[in-house]
Amino acid sequence: MRMGYMALLAALGLGGCASMQPQDFASGTPSMALQDYFPGHSTAQGIFIDRFGTVRNQFTVDCDGSWDGTTLTLDEHFTYVGGAHGQITHRVWHFHQTAPHHWVGTAGDVIGDAVATQYGNVFHMNYVTDLKTGSSSYRVAVSDWLFRESPTVVLNHTIISKLGVELGQVQIAFVHAS
Repeated sequence: MRMGYMALLAALGLGGCASMQPQDFASGTPSMALQDYFPGHSTAQGIFIDRFGTVRNQFTVDCDGSWDGTTLTLDEHFTYVGGAHGQITHRVWHFHQTAPHHWVGTAGDVIGDAVATQYGNVFHMNYVTDLKTGSSSYRVAVSDWLFRESPTVVLNHTIISKLGVELGQVQIAFVHAS
């Protein structure tokens, strides 16, 4: 019995090593280079799904981006049409490429820096923020994956967790005005 238990633990440990990495998408096209996709205007539709699989919020995003050769500034306006109907939030991101494939992002509601990696058609970043729900606020970890599917479409998959427990996921589809 003890040997079976040890084999199960070893298998679970190895399973963690098999998780998706941005490098897995190095040959993906078109490129998800932020400075190529986000300058100009884009719009998005999204949903927040809680850990029980229930859609809690639907929202739209109006996004304006600019690239000055060093910094990508992304000005996002979210309008909620689901559980937080009519609520509008605003976030301004500033992204800087620190090395080939590596970026750092900052925003007013992000604690510290967002650390990001870009390979092929994928951009992945991790950051910490205070998630406001009603009158409460929770410090959460965010794992944000952006997949460029075509010259004008980016799909965004986000996992939000606290102390390693998944609280929910966000799905967003961006469309860039050409």
